[in-house]
Amino acid sequence: MNAIDLLIQDHKLVKKLLEELSTTTERAVKKRAELLRRIEQELQIHTALEEEILYPAIKQAGGKEEAKMYYEAKEEHRTVDALVLPDLLHTETGTVEFSGRVKVMKELLEHHIEEEEGELFPTAKKLLGKDTLEELGQAMEMQKKMLKGEQRAA
Repeated sequence: MNAIDLLIQDHKLVKKLLEELSTTTERAVKKRAELLRRIEQELQIHTALEEEILYPAIKQAGGKEEAKMYYEAKEEHRTVDALVLPDLLHTETGTVEFSGRVKVMKELLEHHIEEEEGELFPTAKKLLGKDTLEELGQAMEMQKKMLKGEQRAA
C-alpha cells in the first residue's frame, strides 16, 4: 500500500471514531472514555508516521512552499497533541465541557485532514512519485506494526 493510501485509511478511521464520540451523550461515560482512548492511540501512531516518514520526504524533495506546508502540518499536530487532547483526557467524560472539547478537536482534525488530502498529499504525489510512495508506504506499515505492538505492551 502506498503512503498516501495508508494515511487516508487512517483519516477515515479517525473521522469515524470522532463522529461516534461526538454523537454520544453525557450518560455514555464508559463509551466516551473508550472512544477517546482509541482516538488517542490512532493519532499517536498516525502522527508518528507522518512526522517521521512522509513529511521529511516532502520537505527534502520540495522547496520553500513545501517547507511551509511541513511546518504548518507539524504545528497542527502539536496543537492537538500538546493542547487539545491532554485537556480532553483530563476532562470528566460525563460533562458538557467534554462535549465542547470533543467538538473543537473534531473541527481541528477535520480541517487538518482536509488540508492534507487537498494540498499536501497531491504535492507528495507530484514530488515523490509512485515508486517512492510505495517505499514510504512499506516503511509506514512496518513502523505502524511496531508502534501498535509497543502500545499493547505498555
